[in-house]
Amino acid sequence: MASSHTDSSLFSPLFSDVEVAEQFSDSEFVRAMLDVESALAMVQGRLGVIPAEAAEQIVGTAGRLEVDFDRLQNGVEQSGVPVIELVRQLREQAGSPAADYIHWGATSQDIIDTARALQIRSSLAILESRLGIIIRELARLADQHRHTLMAGRTHSQQALPITFGFKVAGWLAPLLRHRKRLAEMKERILVVQFGGAVGTLASLGEVGVGVQEALASELGLNVPVMSWHTQRDNMAEVAGWLSMVSGNLAKMAQDIILLVQSEVGELRESGDTSRGGSSSMPQKNNPILSELIITAARTNASLLASMHHAQIQEHERGTHGWQMEWLILPQMFTLTAASLNKAIFLSQNLVVDKVRMHENVTASNGLMLAEAVSYALIKTSMSKTDANRLVREASQVVKEKGRHLIDVIREKTNAPVDWGALSDESIYLGSSEEFINRVLRASAEG
Repeated sequence: MASSHTDSSLFSPLFSDVEVAEQFSDSEFVRAMLDVESALAMVQGRLGVIPAEAAEQIVGTAGRLEVDFDRLQNGVEQSGVPVIELVRQLREQAGSPAADYIHWGATSQDIIDTARALQIRSSLAILESRLGIIIRELARLADQHRHTLMAGRTHSQQALPITFGFKVAGWLAPLLRHRKRLAEMKERILVVQFGGAVGTLASLGEVGVGVQEALASELGLNVPVMSWHTQRDNMAEVAGWLSMVSGNLAKMAQDIILLVQSEVGELRESGDTSRGGSSSMPQKNNPILSELIITAARTNASLLASMHHAQIQEHERGTHGWQMEWLILPQMFTLTAASLNKAIFLSQNLVVDKVRMHENVTASNGLMLAEAVSYALIKTSMSKTDANRLVREASQVVKEKGRHLIDVIREKTNAPVDWGALSDESIYLGSSEEFINRVLRASAEG
């Protein structure tokens, strides 16, 4: 049995993602480390830091190296990092004199952190693409249902009328901000790590900064203001972004769960009646996708705390916080990727029961118009205190006797109000249309 459900062949369809998990596989990580070692030799040869012939030999060897993973595993157990054994194998294959120039001026953390930046870049590209898909699908859904009347709810109680399009726009808006955040934070996150033993590049003398900049350029990464061996805010930032994305997807999923409840019945996750079945109750279609999205979000929120703990490191090179990232970040990426996939499915397959939504509005017997009635009465010169008292008393009658609020109010006042117009919930939607339009315009700008 796998120690983690994200690695389990049985449970990975629920909590993991094949495409993103592959970016964090052992083989891809080793390849990324070899890419870094190759790029380092290439730029050092170009700058004259090491002989050009040695650089060419190192690059060729790194490109064709067949890694002995058994030895690599033993090396990790001995040294705590995979770089030492990987470099040993690279030197063996490269031979003399190139072997002496492999890993020149670097430390193990330089290679691992830079390889991790490459993994993060490829994984973020996948997530960014999926984020774009769900933004597009939710925008379509919001526009399609901008006039679909439903109950707006606060504290789980019916409050004021809204449209389903307005609710979907509320799911969409934070995802637009996450898309913008991602574009802004790439400069800080996708950075090279090259500082040598304590971050000063002392072994390279005056050419250290030049090598760092050339390495970043060769790998397509940004240049940090200094080595960040024990400055882990960038890793915490990407973890925070992952947690926020999965958290907002879970807000959507939580709303869906509440709206698919039998007593509400306004949504279904899809038209596929075979999904979400029960082993003992054949009438059920459980909202399993929404449940899994929430599970992933709550797990990410918990893991995020560990990423913040990982920022606490000692002096110029830490002892343990760095390794915490190895355990946490891949899992957060795969959980977020899985959530995005499930959210995309929901956005494309959600079944909206317009009739049921309208029935639930009607069933309130006008109570969702209480605020509208209060303001209408105040506009007739009735004091706010008297208007609120009158509507509160009438609302109690509605609850006790099942009558419509407008009918009860009309018996209690002669105020000159257009009661016929006021009894239509669809006219009390405020600026919903404009808010939907704003969100849709913003979604199109991305």
